[in-house]
Amino acid sequence: MTATTFLSVLVGASVVSILLTQAIKNAYKNAGRKYSANIIALIDAIVVGCGGTAVVYMLAEIPWTVNNIICVVLMGFAVWIGAMLGFDKILQTMRQVKEIQRSVENGDVSRALEQLEELDDNIQQDEKDPKQPKKKEEKIIL
Repeated sequence: MTATTFLSVLVGASVVSILLTQAIKNAYKNAGRKYSANIIALIDAIVVGCGGTAVVYMLAEIPWTVNNIICVVLMGFAVWIGAMLGFDKILQTMRQVKEIQRSVENGDVSRALEQLEELDDNIQQDEKDPKQPKKKEEKIIL
């Protein structure tokens, strides 16, 4: 699979996956049932991402080599990330993970635990109300 094919399938599958994930979340919300948005996005991404890539392989007569099978798995993961998070949320999470990593490298385990709790709070907030803006907090990094 070429990079162009991978990115084309990724964009198409991500759009379908995001719409399907939102529809499933709305159906659960309207039914008054509890759900985990990340689990819905994961299952949806596996079906749409991996299944969609397999269909593209068959229609384009792309051979089933080891590298292409690895691309199917990577596509499922990439679509899951896209369905679960928007680009801005991915960047925010990466920054927070980097801060946690710095704390661990500096031996400040208590600070790392605080940062993990903050990251978990942000994830929980996104699941409750993804459109609500986050509170801006100033952080001093020594």
